[in-house]
Parts: sequence; structure tokens; C-alpha cells
Amino acid sequence: MARPPKWRKVDQEPAVTYFKPRGIPLRGLDEVVLTVEGFEALRMSDMEGMDQDAAAVRMGISRQTFGRILGTARKTVSTAIVKGIGLRIEGGNYILS
Repeated sequence: MARPPKWRKVDQEPAVTYFKPRGIPLRGLDEVVLTVEGFEALRMSDMEGMDQDAAAVRMGISRQTFGRILGTARKTVSTAIVKGIGLRIEGGNYILS
């Protein structure tokens, strides 16, 4: 039996949940999905400059889990930018703190 997912604490849901390349119609556009906890990890680490230990405590997860979430989020965002595809922010295992 699989472990139940651990809920990650996030401060707020993103105000904007979709980004797409300019000049490309939305119809037929490929996209990648960034989870809300991945968005929160990017915000705390890259925008607020928090270290991974402090950010992990704030989200209620281990530092290793925070590092995995952050790495996945960075790969997702860079894939969208480099390949010119849409970026949808949704889903994940999170609760508002």
C-alpha cells in the first residue's frame, strides 16, 4: 500500500495560473504543468532568497523533499521557456497556511 501524500503548506495560490509564448495561438499549444507547491518553492527560494532549510520548515516538509520539489519546478519552467510551450500552474498536494 502506498504512503498517503503529505500536504505542503503554501502562503497563497498564484494570482496568474497560465503563461504562454507571445504570438502563438493557445489552440494546439503544448504545455507543461507546474504544481502549486513547485510555484511556492520557486517563490521562496528564488524570489525571497530563503535557504532551503528555512523554506522547508515553512512548508512543513523535509529539506530533501523541498530540494526535489524545487529541482522539478526549475526544470518545468526552463522546459516551457526553452521549448516555447505553455506553462500551467495547478494541482499538487497543498494547503493554504
